[in-house]
Formats: sequence, structure tokens, C-alpha cells
Amino acid sequence: MAGHARSPLAVAVSGGGDSLALMHLLCAFAAANRLAPPIVLTVDHGLRKSSARDAAKVAVWAKQAGLKAHVLTWRGKKPKSGIEAAARQARYRLMGAWLSKHGIATLFVGHTQDDQAETFLLRLARGSGLDGLAGMGARAPWPVPGFSQLVAARPLLGLRRDSLRAYLKDRGQAWLDDPMNEDPAFDRVRIRKAQAALSEAGLLPARIAAAASHLARARESLEIVTQAVLQRAARRLDNGPVLLDPSALAAAPREVGLRALATVLMAVGEQTYRPRFESLERLFDHIVGESLRGGATLHGCHIRPAAKAERDFAPFRLAVVPESTRKT
Repeated sequence: MAGHARSPLAVAVSGGGDSLALMHLLCAFAAANRLAPPIVLTVDHGLRKSSARDAAKVAVWAKQAGLKAHVLTWRGKKPKSGIEAAARQARYRLMGAWLSKHGIATLFVGHTQDDQAETFLLRLARGSGLDGLAGMGARAPWPVPGFSQLVAARPLLGLRRDSLRAYLKDRGQAWLDDPMNEDPAFDRVRIRKAQAALSEAGLLPARIAAAASHLARARESLEIVTQAVLQRAARRLDNGPVLLDPSALAAAPREVGLRALATVLMAVGEQTYRPRFESLERLFDHIVGESLRGGATLHGCHIRPAAKAERDFAPFRLAVVPESTRKT
């Protein structure tokens, strides 16, 4: 945590054991380093009858620890499907807006080694590529668009969930158990329930998290090569589209070419995450095989043959523009 010592500290606390343990650990860190106490942010998603009461309980626990807490409420109509992802998006939008308003750039979140292992398995099941399987980083860009100045910090990725709960028990600190964490309708819950069987087969959370860490180092190396390819394969016109040279993408190793294409799509589509790997591969094959014809859409982008006025480099070019600007 030393790298954050000169910045105001803010911590996301759901009331679960992981985030409450992080709250107390950050409080001790701040006291030891003569920093202002951390600020607690908790979100009332309004998804359960007890959600407002639970958020209020978090605020009480924060006050008992000598901390200020702010309850942020997700208002408006809730979706009937994809609720887990929607709640996450809403949570980070609310906290991102609060942090931006108060000039705080870093939010500490309580993801653990168990969360890292679960994330790896979830992404493996969804067919993620290297970037997804590399897991969560100790520092990461804000997970929703519109907050490029913010980062999420995860200092607990090396710790197990059980050890954090033991720490809370030693302090006499209770925590909340979200009933949604037992609902098999959610993918993460199904993965969590399968973890016992996986552990018996030798797939311990620590080993899975270590695999994610190895892949993260490989990703860093590939990123350097990818940037070199992008220097040859892409060019952004002033206030216009990104032009692509398919032959330069095709000449690169496939993984690097895919990463270069994903980087362009994320930049143009203003997306935080890469597109689904299967969709990215299909688009890549159309591009390098020169079978795109009239164009395609992916990740908020429209990929089309470049207009004659745009063709200022490479023998065969494509243009990538935000999908909303596509002519119909």
C-alpha cells in the first residue's frame, strides 16, 4: 500500500467479510503512517428489502471504527436479466462519480485470492483469451467508461477469504452474508460451489491464482510487441477514423494481431474491456482474409472499407469508426 500513501484513501465496503477486513486494515495502515482515516463508500443497490438496512449497518460499523461513510443509492428501474453485471456497472458508476467529485483517484476494493481464482475459472468457461485469463491486477483502470482518471487498487489478492474472516473474528467484528452469494442463478456462485471438488483434484485457489499471475506477465510482454505492430498497422486521422492496414495485422503472430485489433476497437468504441474472444477472432479472420465486404460491427465500432479520401497509407485499408456514426 506504500505507493498510495500520499493520496487520500477511499475503500469500497459492501459489508461482506473481505471488504470489512480491508476497511480495518486500511484504517490501521493510515494510523501507522499518520494519514487521514480512510473514507468508506457503500452502495445500496435496492435489489433486496434489506439492502438499505445493510448499507446503514456498514455506515454504523465504519463510525465505530472512527471512519466516515457515504451511502450511495442505485435509483431507478432495475433490469430483469443480467442483474449481476448491471449492479456492478451501477456500483462503479456511483462510486466513480463520488470519487471524481471529491478529487480522490484511487479506490481500494477487497478482492481476494479466492476472487482471483473464481474470476479465472469464470473467464475460462466463457472462452476468454490471454487478457481475461490473466485475471485481476493489483492496480487496474476503472471498470466502467467515463472515469479514465480513476484506478481500482486490490491489496488483498494474495490473501484467502478464510484468513480475512479469522482476522475479523479476532477483532469481534461481525459481517454480512449476502443471500445472492448462495443463489445458483449467478455464474460466480456456481463456480464457487464447484471449488471444493476442484480443490480435491489439486486445483487449489492459490494454484489457479498463480497461473493467472504467470499469464499476466506474459500479457505484459505481448503488450510491448503489440504496440510495435500498431505503429505499422494503424493510424488515426485528425478528428476522424482509425485506419487499419490488414496486411500488417496478418504479418504479425496471430495473438499479437488479435491484440492489436482489440486495442483499436477499445479505443474507438471507448470500451474498458476487450471484446469477446470468439467475436474478435471472427472479425480478425474477415479482415486479414479480405472478406469483410461492406463492413462489420463489434464492440461499439463500425469497421468498413476506407473512403477514397482516407486512403493515405498501405495498399489495402479499413476504417474503424464509432458505430453511432455509421451511415444508414
